[in-house]
This record gives sequence, C-alpha cells and structure tokens, in this order.
Amino acid sequence: MMDRTITDPVEKIAATVLYEGYMLWPYRRSSRKNQRRWTFGGVYPQAYSEASGGDDPWLMQTQCLVTGANPSVEVKVRFLHIVERKVGRTGADGELEFVDELRVGGERYLAWDEAVEREIVVESLELAKLDAPRKVAIHVATGSEEETLTSSAGSPVGMLVRSSEALEGSIEVGVETVGAGVFKLTVKIANTAPWSGEDRESTLRRTFVSTHTILHAEAGEFVSLMDPPGKLARAAGECENIKTWPVLVGEDGEKGRMLSSPIILYDYPKIAPESPGDLFDGTEIDQMLRLNILTMTDDEKEEMRATDPRSREILERTEALSQDELLSLHGAIREFRVLRAEPEADVHATRDLPPLEMHSFAIPELSDMDMDPFAILESSPPESVTIHDVEVGKGSRVRLHPRRGGDIMDIALAGKAAIIEAIEQDYEGRIHLSVTIEDDPGRDLGVERVLGHRFFFDPEEVEPLDVEA
Repeated sequence: MMDRTITDPVEKIAATVLYEGYMLWPYRRSSRKNQRRWTFGGVYPQAYSEASGGDDPWLMQTQCLVTGANPSVEVKVRFLHIVERKVGRTGADGELEFVDELRVGGERYLAWDEAVEREIVVESLELAKLDAPRKVAIHVATGSEEETLTSSAGSPVGMLVRSSEALEGSIEVGVETVGAGVFKLTVKIANTAPWSGEDRESTLRRTFVSTHTILHAEAGEFVSLMDPPGKLARAAGECENIKTWPVLVGEDGEKGRMLSSPIILYDYPKIAPESPGDLFDGTEIDQMLRLNILTMTDDEKEEMRATDPRSREILERTEALSQDELLSLHGAIREFRVLRAEPEADVHATRDLPPLEMHSFAIPELSDMDMDPFAILESSPPESVTIHDVEVGKGSRVRLHPRRGGDIMDIALAGKAAIIEAIEQDYEGRIHLSVTIEDDPGRDLGVERVLGHRFFFDPEEVEPLDVEA
C-alpha cells in the first residue's frame, strides 16, 4: 500500500503499482469484483503456465537501453506473496475448528487472502564487464503465524492462522553491446515453483503477484522507449518486453531510474499530491470512490473493516477527511500544453516521400457562422485527402507511423497496415483518419465502431500503400 510517509517519487509509484488491483471498490469480501483477484503482473509456476496454454505466463522480461562508457545497474524485483488467512474457533474441548467467520465482542473476523511484499536485489553490475548473464535465485520458504483472539474476559475464543507456500524462481540479468556506449539490458524473472495440477486459485499461492522491476543506473542513463532519440530509435524498437513495460521515473528529465511494470504508464508518472492515499485502483476517480465509501451503510462498513487490514485503513482514512480535503479532490489543472506537429523533416526522416498536402475542404470563418463556434460541426469532412501525392479515402490501405511522444497504443500500432474507414473532421476543422487494423481478428468490430478496434490518426501519421507505379 502506498505509504504517505514515502518521499521518494519512484518509491511512491512503485508502491502504488505493487498494490494496483489488490482489491476493488466496494472493498468487501462479498463483492463480486473481489471474487477473482490478483489479475496484474502474475508470474506463475512454469508447469502450470505450460499446462494452461501459456495464457498465464511463467516468465516476465524487461529489455531497455542504457548509455554510458561504463554504466552500472542495480536491479530490484518486487512482488506480492499471497497469504491465506484462516479463522479458527476454539471449542469447549480446546480444539480449533476453522470457520468462514467469527465474531469476538464487537469485532468480526473473515477468512480471506492477504499478501506480503517480497523484494530481491541484484547488486550493482558493471555492464561493460558482464560477459555472461548473472543469475540470482528466488527462494522463499513456507511460512505460518498464529494470532490468538480473546474474549473481553481474556480467555482464548479463536485464532487467525496466516500461512504462505514456498516460492522458487530466478532473476537473470544479461547485457548486449549494441553500439559505442550503448547497452541492451535484459532482466528475466522466472517462476519454477513446483506445481501438481491445482486450479488457478490454489496456484496463485505459488505465484509472484504484481511483479515489477526497479532499475537504477550509475555513470549511465536509460533511454526512453516511448520517445527515444532518433539515432537510438531502431535499437529501442527492437527491445522485447514480455508482460511488462519500462518507463523513466523520477523528476522530469532524470534518466537514472526506470520502472518496469505490468501497468502501462508514461515516462515520469506522478502521484496526485491531493490524494490522501492509495485506493488500489488508479483508473478510478479518487473523489468518487471516497464519496461512495462515505455513503455505505453501517453493515457494509463493518464488512469492509473485517475484510482486510488495508480496506480498514482506507475506511478509517476516508472517514477522517476534512471538508477541505474532500473539496481538494474535486479537480486540479496541472499545466497547459501547446501541441505542435514535429517539423516535416523529422516526421518523414525515414521515408523519402514528398510532403503532405490536404485539400478538397474549406473551414468556414467564424463570421460565416454568425459567431457560432459549433456551427462547424455541421460542415462536411472531405471525401479524400492527398498524402505524399497520393489521394486516399475510405477503403484505402495505409501504414501507420505515429509521431514520436505518443502513448503506448501508438507504439503498439507503429508500422501496422490499416484500412481507412472514414475521414472525419472535428469542431476545430482538423482532419482525422478513422482506421481499423488490417490484421486485427476483431476488425469487423472496428468497422462497427466498437471501442478498441477503431483508431484515429492525423494524415501526416500515415503512409499510403498499394501505390501504383
């Protein structure tokens, strides 16, 4: 859980990533959302992964570039280890009977799965001297602890038994020189824990959950894979990351640390300073979740307290918020940015093509619309645009070349062949090409405008295909 006392911005982000999806609103055991947990960053036992067809991976791999004459890199791997919490009731004969829940005075205790944090560190390695991969074993022994529950009179009436299974695996760090002062760093995390045919829920107790890697370079710098410098763009594009994605972290412009996680982030992610603490769901609106918590019934709050120590902490923290603290969650503007297209020479640096030309449409002046800025919505987009002396329209094949500095989807779609489904115009008169991906198995959904199968690109971000000689 993200500790508010953590001051290092990298550690804050890493702690948030570690507990992303730990549990979800409404933070109660009975919630349907919390019946299937631990969905992010799982590295499963190899035998289970292979038996299940590989959908649940046994290997996580980070690959990134490091520059410098002789850089050193420290590797930290963190994950959650699931702990089964059983509730026992002490009988008249002193024997312990495990039950689903138990009330002791005003407290309610529920059977549930918790988690503890694990960290393995590979000490700083000089990349120029790393002739062979360095392998470090992951070994966590089985564990068990008991917590006696007593009545108001002090007599034992029950017990919480927390137990965890053994974990086995390895971290392998390798390096390849790809140019003068440029190294490709590879970190492989493998789970080799024994497995003998259990179902997924049981297998999770031998899984590295929410696995992520923190890299720290000395005498060197990491290269952004989202926005690499031109001379390293090819090498960056050849980095293969499996079930994880590395981004630069720290203060803007720093290049000494990188976080590789199963949560897709941009370079230099930040925790909103207004947030009073983690809610285990970075995709939700902080204010909305807290207001929902405050409107729960007493019975719902009781279950939330009993479900997990972390859900109890969320409830108590939320109930303690002042009116000013709640109002501060309403929204904030960090900065305004003016987006500019890259210079034409940079956009087309890798393709010897003539410049872009758009035509066949006119943007009305405000005076032509009686000063109604929304009247432009009624204007018709062009049926075609000319790109590199080639006229394209609905049905044309193009290759996607997203401009640098985009998001993770741009990286995933770069170089893909696509079909233009429509040419569209926004209320500011800008032209966008609505495309589906040619090799998308769900392309028919994109044709029907289903979200996730239809994408938008500016005309300067595509290259016409099937051009007649």
